[in-house]
Amino acid sequence: MSKNKKLKKVLALGTATAAAAAYMKKKKVCPICVAKRAMSATRVNAFAREAYDNGVALTPPMGWSSWNTFRHKISEDLILEIAGAMEKSGLRDAGYQYVNIDDCWQSSLRDSQGKLMADLTTFPGGIPSLVRKLNEKGFRAGIYSSNGTLTCEEMPASLGNEALDADTLAEWGIEYFKYDFCHNKTIPTAAPEIDKLIIGRPHGRDELTLQAEDGEARGSARVLQDAHLETGKYVGGLSGSGGQLIFQDVMLPEAGEYVLTVGLRKAGMWEKYAEIVINGEDTYPVTIPSTKGFTHEGRLQVLVQFKEGRNSILIHNPIGSRFDSAAKQYTNMGRELRRATREFAEKHGTEEKPIVYSICEWGLNLPWRWGATAGNLWRTTMDIKPIWPWIVTIYEITARLYKYQCVGGWNDPDMLEVGNGNLTDDENTAHFSLWCMLAAPLILGNDVRRFVDAEGTVDKDNKVLKILTNKDMIAIDQDKRGMQGRKVVSGMMDILAKPLENKELAVCFFNKGGSEANAEIEFAKLTNESFIDLPKTEYYDVFDVWNKVLETKKAKLTATIPPHGVRVFRVRAKN
Repeated sequence: MSKNKKLKKVLALGTATAAAAAYMKKKKVCPICVAKRAMSATRVNAFAREAYDNGVALTPPMGWSSWNTFRHKISEDLILEIAGAMEKSGLRDAGYQYVNIDDCWQSSLRDSQGKLMADLTTFPGGIPSLVRKLNEKGFRAGIYSSNGTLTCEEMPASLGNEALDADTLAEWGIEYFKYDFCHNKTIPTAAPEIDKLIIGRPHGRDELTLQAEDGEARGSARVLQDAHLETGKYVGGLSGSGGQLIFQDVMLPEAGEYVLTVGLRKAGMWEKYAEIVINGEDTYPVTIPSTKGFTHEGRLQVLVQFKEGRNSILIHNPIGSRFDSAAKQYTNMGRELRRATREFAEKHGTEEKPIVYSICEWGLNLPWRWGATAGNLWRTTMDIKPIWPWIVTIYEITARLYKYQCVGGWNDPDMLEVGNGNLTDDENTAHFSLWCMLAAPLILGNDVRRFVDAEGTVDKDNKVLKILTNKDMIAIDQDKRGMQGRKVVSGMMDILAKPLENKELAVCFFNKGGSEANAEIEFAKLTNESFIDLPKTEYYDVFDVWNKVLETKKAKLTATIPPHGVRVFRVRAKN
């Protein structure tokens, strides 16, 4: 580029910047606030601060799901056949306890009370009856919905119906809930502009009016002018997790339910969102539709609970990004699930059945950063497929997220494809081993009926069944420390290490290449890793998890690994 062209480009940029600055000044737009909103849109602004901690999924959940093999072609009979095959083949006794019914279990109709219903013909007995039958076989029932207006297969979903659907699941005795992300509607980052607040009793008269300009404006919130309003002032700047409007001393004569009328300045042909927080405890979310009226003043009424005497009111929009929107919605559903199971047990005098909460938003909104406060497990990627390069890609993505995992909160690289597609025996073994090393949920996705013939005889030599029921590999996944394995060597030959109980260690050699390869690692390198507590000693007992050979090793661990294959060892210091 010539000097003249560069100069013209710089001058044009300067002119555009000056024009933008002049426009913002004319419209009374705060440029710093705009910059802050832009930055907020790129990050997660955390909501909950404590672990989800509902007392279940203290080891990675194990079970089966209908989606990978059967998609929309499911029925009550199929689910019971699957449960029967899991029971006979030994899968249940190996730890696979959840039978999860994925999309298309439901009718397109909700009942007269707005509750979800099972498909009226393919699930004629209804879900409660099916749950009882699964429980009688020693299984726990799981079910599916979506954090959207519809599920992925356009069936009724739960966005906007969180409390009702959570109550329904608790009533049915569901113990695992997968919550998808299809047809999601993002919470707006824009907030309304506040003119005033009016407090009154339902079916009574207004008791108190608070002008917005008399409140405390924090952050990017500020008092602005508009001659069309009664006082000529309003508070803006509440958008994008940036500002707050607070009234600290709202005095009321008695406790009870009140009508809070929010006076709005009509502006913006787009939807807006805000949360009204009363006394720092009760939150009332409100959505304001796109403004299309002929007047300048709008209003929104909310029924809220005040206490006698001094009260506080805070209005803000905590949503600064699409990440925040997803986190908020998934957190809301998780909260409703915990409430619903607790209240159902209290109402009926029964033992509570907490629901394992599986967040399935495909890793799009950094769920590993907020998932442990919202649920029990969170998907790290888009849907898995029985295609080897895609399985390796999912492994690579999830392996980097080890620091976000905890007991009761698991990175979820999606359901297992062992036994599906054209995966080789070595690839099936590697796929299963890697998921175990990642401390991932083990949710089968294959047709387990193939393990049992028409006479009810189990094919004990079935290679897929042998992989899925390898008790020593499962024990590594289910280890109570709940630590995800980490790479200590990366490349065409990855070496992963997963600390286990009693200061033992699982070591996995993973050959990504297309030909057989040798690998080794010194025990000293492993014991020098800060996250590994394997004792330093001269000799180690090394158990080959797949070949079932126990040996004593000194100095280093060596192995020959087939293409697309693994060798997995359980190591402990020799006494």
